[in-house]
Amino acid sequence: MAAVDVESRVTEQLVLPSRERVEPGSHNIPLGRFPETNIAAPEDPDQIATGIVEQLNTALEKKDASAISKLFLENSYWRDHLCLSWDFRTIKGREAVSKFVMKSSSSIKIELDRSSAFRAPHNGPIDAFGEVHGVEFFIKATTNFGTGQGVVRLAQEETKWKIFTVFTTLLELKGHEEATNARRPVGVKHGEQQGRQNWQDRRTADSKYVDRDPAVLIVVDVFYAGAGQGGLTAAARLKMLNVDTLVIDRVDRIGDSWRRRYHQLVLHDPVWYDHLPYLNFPSNWPIFTPKDKLAEFFESYVKLLELNVWIQTELKSASYDEGKRQWTVVLERKTEAGTTETRTLHPHHVIQATGHSGKKNMPTFKGAENFKGDLICHSSEFKGANPNSQGKKAIVVGSCNSGHDIAQDYVEKGYEVTMVQRSSTCVVTSDSIVNIGLKGLYEEAGPPTEDSDAYLWSIPPELFKAQQLKVSEIMAKTDAKTLDGLEKAGFKVDRGPMDAGLLIKYFQRGGGYYIDVGGSQLIAEGKIKVKQGQEISEVLPNGLRFADGSELEADEIILATGYQNMRTQARIIFGDEVADRVGDVWGLDSEGEMRTIWRRSGYPGFWFMGGNLAMCRYYSRLLALQIKALEEGIASY
Repeated sequence: MAAVDVESRVTEQLVLPSRERVEPGSHNIPLGRFPETNIAAPEDPDQIATGIVEQLNTALEKKDASAISKLFLENSYWRDHLCLSWDFRTIKGREAVSKFVMKSSSSIKIELDRSSAFRAPHNGPIDAFGEVHGVEFFIKATTNFGTGQGVVRLAQEETKWKIFTVFTTLLELKGHEEATNARRPVGVKHGEQQGRQNWQDRRTADSKYVDRDPAVLIVVDVFYAGAGQGGLTAAARLKMLNVDTLVIDRVDRIGDSWRRRYHQLVLHDPVWYDHLPYLNFPSNWPIFTPKDKLAEFFESYVKLLELNVWIQTELKSASYDEGKRQWTVVLERKTEAGTTETRTLHPHHVIQATGHSGKKNMPTFKGAENFKGDLICHSSEFKGANPNSQGKKAIVVGSCNSGHDIAQDYVEKGYEVTMVQRSSTCVVTSDSIVNIGLKGLYEEAGPPTEDSDAYLWSIPPELFKAQQLKVSEIMAKTDAKTLDGLEKAGFKVDRGPMDAGLLIKYFQRGGGYYIDVGGSQLIAEGKIKVKQGQEISEVLPNGLRFADGSELEADEIILATGYQNMRTQARIIFGDEVADRVGDVWGLDSEGEMRTIWRRSGYPGFWFMGGNLAMCRYYSRLLALQIKALEEGIASY
């Protein structure tokens, strides 16, 4: 289709940035530095913000690089998600910011957003912590091809107010806005019509894909570690943009990727952090969601948003024609009649939505075939401890969320349990996450979720890391009793990369942490014993032998050893041609943005989608907008 035309016509087609070569390794980005300011709160933050915005718009309109630069502090940042760069970028330093804006393929104009007290200009802690004060406000952003929002933070340099950080994120494409609220569908066509279908007829026909191909195929393959929320949030965002999307999954029921996990699993994040796009969890929803309840919600989500999902469907082969810009995928699925059919579809885009991890990390140990106990398996295959096994012995290899939950389940069922911890674990109590880490943004009396998301992602990664260093220090003091108990029990704890805490470790590694919901106390009390710092040398018929020569007996051995990079799953599902061209998924690039996921993968028409519920909620929109722009000819590869 042609590019949109409006004072608003995109005069030059956007070219998506190349991702043929992706930086190797996750970067341990440096700690950012906040400005030193001890000024009193300004009397009129709105007036200050208005003046800065007017000056910035004038400089942007005139393309005056020098004037743009002078508005920023020397140590300043512009974080952009699709508005200017059509990528995820964080630019540091006023000269670099000025060059970045000048090189953009789109102009931008910003205006103050005074729609709420939270958004309007106000005196605030521009370190998002409470020690460095300045002026903070939300903005609306208009570019050649869309509209967005953002957050600006100002600090005073001598007697002048200057920009410390700018964040811009795309919300809509002009002429292709979401079909929600005032643009919702009518749902019926009144008057006499031949061959009229009711809603159910239309839904049934739409989901069968008898005479058409979807523009996007989302593969949620839970053979290893599918999460569900990645595929469903991406499908929801694409549907609202009128991009025909089909989700396929091997499972028997929607939500099985959660339903089939270990019996006692409950989300460690609170409900306010976990809402899905378009449908918040109900007001009576528990703060911490049980896995089966989340699975039920996913089923309801698909029905209420009318998403096209084929279950009991497996991708058998996939190939891409770069000339035609389309895939040929062969699917095998069970029909409602119980038969098996083969379907060939030709989508323009394929999204791998298998969580943010890949193939299960199943170590190979000498002698594993000789184990005579009841069970040895990966944590993803663990169904729950046997309630009739009083006095039996279990070993859990791994010391993060799954390892702790499984060990706690074993204790409650009367097993003697030992956890094998090979390195250190970042431990934060659930109370600290709720009452310190997420407080003020994701809580019962917090701002609307969309506002909280914009605020959270508006913090440049280096500054976020510096802020999290302070948060981590407060959490450690609050959790001192728990952490001391772990250390005394021989369990080694850390505070994340550069002591910056759990979230930074999650962003850089995707694991290595535990949100304590009871397991730490069991370790401190000796109910879960710890074998620390030793590698496993071999599996014995009745247990494990370690590198130091020591041995542990076990009737059951669970390997809570995590998952490999999502790229390994791409190799299994889509083959070497795709896997060899995409970058490693997850971890931080040199600017602190996430590598490969939600953005150009390095292979045309191929995308990765995953993360926790909160990340899927935010980044699903940005992924969908990139695909919509390609479908409408607004952008090209």
